[in-house]
This record gives sequence, C-alpha cells and structure tokens, in this order.
Amino acid sequence: MTAQSTLLLLIRHGETPTTGKVLPGRAPGLHLSEHGRTQAERISERLTGLPVGAIYSSPLERTSETAAPSAERTGLRLNHNDGLIECDFGDWTGAALAELAVLPQWQEVQHSPSTFRFPNGESFMQMQARMVGALEVLRAAHPGAVVVCFSHADPIKAAMAHAMGTHLDLFQRIMISPGSVSAIGYVQGWPPAVLMVNSTSEPLSGLRAP
Repeated sequence: MTAQSTLLLLIRHGETPTTGKVLPGRAPGLHLSEHGRTQAERISERLTGLPVGAIYSSPLERTSETAAPSAERTGLRLNHNDGLIECDFGDWTGAALAELAVLPQWQEVQHSPSTFRFPNGESFMQMQARMVGALEVLRAAHPGAVVVCFSHADPIKAAMAHAMGTHLDLFQRIMISPGSVSAIGYVQGWPPAVLMVNSTSEPLSGLRAP
C-alpha cells in the first residue's frame, strides 16, 4: 500500500437470534447468537497480517460485539461512530419480515428504494448519504491506513453501490451476509475501487488498495 492509498473494510455484524426474521433496526438489546460470536472470532482471525490502523463500529450491541475480538486481537481501541448505524426503520422497527413482505410498500423497498422513506424513519437516500459521508470522514482521517468499519447490511449495500457508481434503486441486488467483509480502496486522485464484496472465507492479509 502506498502512502496515498487507503483501504476501508466494511464488515456486517454476525448473526443474531432475529437475523432473517425481523427488522431490528436501532432498537437496543439485540445481541449476537452463538454462531454470531463464532463469526466475530473468525473475522478477527482473517485480519491477521493486515496492518489495521483503526477500528470503528456502529454503536449498537450486535456490531460492537462483532468488533470486539478484532479490537482485542489488534490491540486497537474500538471507536463508535454514529454514521455507521443501522437504517432507522421508524414504525417498522421490530416488525416481522413475513408481515412486511405482503405490504404494497414492500415492492417499493425492493424495486425503487430511492423513493422510499420508512414511516417516521429514515429514507434510503438519507441512509446512503449518511453512510457515504461517514466513510469519507474516516478515509480522510486515516490516509494510507487500513480502516475496519463494522456496520449493518443496508448501509453497507448502499455504500458499495455508491462506490460502484450504481444507482440506489439497484442496491438490493448486492448481497451482504452476516459476518461478511467488503472492501473499498481509495487512491488520491482516482475514484474508489471496489476490491471485495460479501467475502466470508478467504484471508485478508494480501488485500491492498490499487
């Protein structure tokens, strides 16, 4: 990695007891499942050999718990960053996905998210702008470093779509699994480069910004 390049790793938190069942949103008190804790340990192992310069996490419990083993292994402080937090699902917070899937608005969520705002919550456009802005601040704060960011599926998908130059209406086509790693490389004077999406297995030690 050159002095002018920065690597951001975007990591989704590990599984929880409600993963794939409800929209937990920002409601407090949701912790990792046993498998989620295993995924968190695996992430920390995958970082071995990578010169990590900083670790940030959404302030929610499930992301903080996923980040903790990586902070311990690297000896770095775990910093909370509100910009990495889950989308505010408003009135839909805690709703079962099976119940939401039959609502007419669900088709808008899936096919034209750029026009959708969660009732009394955040719009996808606001979420993307928040997440992209937070990553830009972190990139600028750590030039030439590897920065690890623990977040949530939708914010990561939105950030990856932005880095790819993909319209937000297509961001639902990007898969971000629990415990997965995606990577964006930044080189001064060049657009961002998407280096990895939804990786759950391979070592990260050889990952470099272009």
